Amino acid sequence: MCPREIVVSDHKLDPILRSDRLPHIWCPGCGLGPAMACFANAIQESDIPVDKHVCVSGIGCTGRVAGYLNVDSFHTTHGRAIPFATGLKLSNPDLKVTVFSGDGDLFAIGGNHMLHAARRNIDITVICVNNFNYGMTGGQLGPTTPYAARTTTTPYGNPEGPLNIPHLVAALGAVFVARWTVLHVRQLQKAIAYALNKEGFTFIEVLSPCPVGFGRPNDLGDGIDEMQFYRQQSIVDDRAPLESVGIDMSKESTLVLGNFVDRERPVYQPMGTEPPEQREQTAVYHPADPEVKAREAP
Repeated sequence: MCPREIVVSDHKLDPILRSDRLPHIWCPGCGLGPAMACFANAIQESDIPVDKHVCVSGIGCTGRVAGYLNVDSFHTTHGRAIPFATGLKLSNPDLKVTVFSGDGDLFAIGGNHMLHAARRNIDITVICVNNFNYGMTGGQLGPTTPYAARTTTTPYGNPEGPLNIPHLVAALGAVFVARWTVLHVRQLQKAIAYALNKEGFTFIEVLSPCPVGFGRPNDLGDGIDEMQFYRQQSIVDDRAPLESVGIDMSKESTLVLGNFVDRERPVYQPMGTEPPEQREQTAVYHPADPEVKAREAP
């Protein structure tokens, strides 16, 4: 007896996704599909009307997310997603602007924009999908490639240490900083929904398999094998000292996940506008800790 095919006439994400552009063109095993689904679900869960959402992306595999979402979206130039998003937010503060891009786009050519947007506390959300390489252009070395990992431009292993993204963004002043993997879809979706509803510069790092560009040269197997790696090697520790959460993809390594930072800072306002209410600023890492004393914002 043949199994009966189940046909679903509609899906709750139909209003969010551009079905005419599906199926997507990402490689089998890529984590961008689950990451985009978490973002789409978070949009629906947020308290913000869908027509107020804007998605801005840069160049790279992750940059294609903006084209699959049925919201106002902008596929911008390489490394310039954050300044585009900043301009949108400042010109129309009623919009909820999200940057959805990759580790190379945001932290290599776009690193300077990341630095100043977080420092200024621009009211945008940044979702950074980290697959440890430049996947679209051939699997080259990127700023987040782990030490000793092999890429097309480092065939004998990466001689550099990678960026510790949560530590960097927290030091820059982001009001919410989290890291999850595309295996932890419930936690990731909740973190994105929370970030969308929080004022200020909010940031989420999403660890994602890239089985073709990164997994194959480093003998990590297929996408499902890297997901199994996330399952076995990940721990959740919201209070982890961020200087210790750098990534090492060796089999003995531990991937530290969590919602690391949640604090308040005055949101950036251009001169000549109504000054923001001065809110209490909590200390850097986990303000729920009773041993961490609050301090006044400057």
